[in-house]
Amino acid sequence: METTNGTSINNHKFTIPAVNDVEQQQASMELEPTDDFNYSKRSQWLRAAVLGANDGLVSTAALMMGVGAVKQDIKAMILTGFAGLVAGACSMAIGEFVSVYSQLDIEMAQLKRDKLRDENRETTDEEEEEKGSKGEKESLPNPLQASAASALSFSVGAMVPLLAASFIKEYKVRLGVVVGAVSLALAVFGWLGAMLGRAPRVRSAARVLVGGWLAMAITFGLTKLIGSSGL
Repeated sequence: METTNGTSINNHKFTIPAVNDVEQQQASMELEPTDDFNYSKRSQWLRAAVLGANDGLVSTAALMMGVGAVKQDIKAMILTGFAGLVAGACSMAIGEFVSVYSQLDIEMAQLKRDKLRDENRETTDEEEEEKGSKGEKESLPNPLQASAASALSFSVGAMVPLLAASFIKEYKVRLGVVVGAVSLALAVFGWLGAMLGRAPRVRSAARVLVGGWLAMAITFGLTKLIGSSGL
């Protein structure tokens, strides 16, 4: 069979891609890693967790070191650390709840203002607006999540110096073990927070570690000074 311009249809070859090739292409597209993940979405719970763990480590260890500067009794150090754990966890949870709830109120008020403003305009795509509204609600902060993360992480951090000092009766050895355990935990928490947030790991771990050392040293030194002066 020939066309009007004298060319033959049989000379043209039409190739249809195989089904397996199409499936392989789709599978490869699905397996390709995507780098467009927004790590800022983790900031809500990550900030509360890292802050709580660091506070639990530093504050509890500093309290125990301060008491240990004037009293060598192991019972006094343990009771001080336990009281610091309970008080600190409650304080972190309440403070984080109030702070995040205030932020939630501000963002909810802004969403209401935006909604009222959009109602005065003509909308052409309702489905797109619903998706946008749903995404905005999902990005709102969660006060309960933040407060629970703060309290739990504070308790976990505070358990490190408590456990380190619980089984050592020798005074100087106990102080050294507490400092060593807290230093290791501070470095690990700083490295972990930087890894989850895709931040410089060594710099973050070093910053947290030096800050913890300063807090323990200042507390120990001032308490020792006041205790030796007889006040």
